[in-house]
Amino acid sequence: MSDYSGNWNYPTTIVFRPGAIRELPDACRRLGMQRPLLITDEGLADLPMVRETLAMMEEAGLPTGLFADVKGNPVGANVDAGVKAYRSGRHDGVIAFGGGSGLDAAKAVALMAGQDRPLWDFEDVGDNWTRVKVDGMAPVVAVPTTSGTGSEVGRASVITNEQTHEKKIIFHPRMMPEIVISDPELTVGLPPKVTAATGVDAFVHCFEALCAPGFHPMAEGIALEGMRLIAEALPAAYDNGQDIAARSKMLAAASMGATAFQKGLGGVHALAHPIGAVYDTHHGLTNAVLLPYVMQANRAAIEDAMLRLGRVLGLDNPGYDAVFQWVLSFRERLDIPHSLTDIGVPGERAGDIGEMAARDPSAGGNPIPLSPADYARIFTSAVEGRL
Repeated sequence: MSDYSGNWNYPTTIVFRPGAIRELPDACRRLGMQRPLLITDEGLADLPMVRETLAMMEEAGLPTGLFADVKGNPVGANVDAGVKAYRSGRHDGVIAFGGGSGLDAAKAVALMAGQDRPLWDFEDVGDNWTRVKVDGMAPVVAVPTTSGTGSEVGRASVITNEQTHEKKIIFHPRMMPEIVISDPELTVGLPPKVTAATGVDAFVHCFEALCAPGFHPMAEGIALEGMRLIAEALPAAYDNGQDIAARSKMLAAASMGATAFQKGLGGVHALAHPIGAVYDTHHGLTNAVLLPYVMQANRAAIEDAMLRLGRVLGLDNPGYDAVFQWVLSFRERLDIPHSLTDIGVPGERAGDIGEMAARDPSAGGNPIPLSPADYARIFTSAVEGRL
C-alpha cells in the first residue's frame, strides 16, 4: 500500500480577523519576547502600517527594533545584515512583517540568529536541516500583508545566492512561525497590479499542489478550495481593494496555498526561481505568466486533476481544455502579461535557465519528469508568448 502513505505536517496557530494586528503584543509575550525585531522589506518600512505597529508595541511596553534592508528578491547579504542587527540590538524574537520577501528574510534571520555555519549550509538538500542548532533559533510571529506566498505558514525561505545567481530554499521544520497574525485590513492598500500578481501566485501554489504526485488528500482538498476562493474573490479584490470580504478570502487562500504545497510544487516554480534570480522579476508575476505554458507541457499527466478542478470552478464541460481557457481568461481579466518578454525577460539564456530549473527542488514535484531541454523549450515559448 505504498501508494497510500505519507508524512503530513500542517500549520500553526493563526489569529485571523479584521483588526487582529492589535493582538500582536500579546502574541509576542506568549513567545517570551520582550525586545522583538520587526523585519520587513524596504518598500514597506515607511508606510503607516509599520509606523503604527511599532508605536503600538512601544505603548504595550515591548520596545521593537526595525530592520528593513530586504530586497524584493531577498539575498544572502540581507539575511547577514539582519542577523547583525538582531544580535547588536540584543533582540529576543522576530516579527516577520510583509509580503513574501519580508517574511522569508525574517524567518531566515530567526534561523541564523544562533548558528555558526553559513546560511547555504541549510539549503533544502538531503538532511542539511539537521545541522541547525535548534536552541539558537529565535521565535517568530508572522504578520502577512499580501495574499500571495503564504510564507507565514511555511517552513522554508527562498533566498538568492548572489555569487551563483541561484535562488536557494533554506529549510528547517522549526522555521514555521509559531503564531500568525492574519489581519485582512493590512491588505486593503495593495495596488491592483500587486493584488493580481500575488493572488495568482496563491492560485499557482494550489494548482501545483493539486497536480503534484503522491497521496495527500488533505493537501488536495485545501488546494481545491483555495482555488475556488481565489476564482471568486480575486477579481473583486482587484476591482475594489477596500472589499474586506474579498480581502479576507484572499488572505485565507494564500495561507491555504502554502499549506497545500507541502505536497509539492512543480515546473512553474522550478522555472520562476531561476528567472527571478537571474532577472530579478517579481516572483508572483513570473508564476502568473508561466502557468499556461507549464500546463501545456504537463497536459498528459494532469487530465484527471483538471476534471476535478473544472468541476470545483463550475465550468461547462469540465476538463483540461475548459480549465486551460479559464486560466487564460482569468489572467486577462486581471491584466496579467501574456509573455515573459512583457515583463522584461530576454530569451538568450534559455539553456542556462533550463539547467537551473531542472536542478531546482520544485522540479521534483512536477507531475512528469522534465529535462533541462524541456524546461528551456517551455522558457522559450513563454518568452515568445507561444502556446
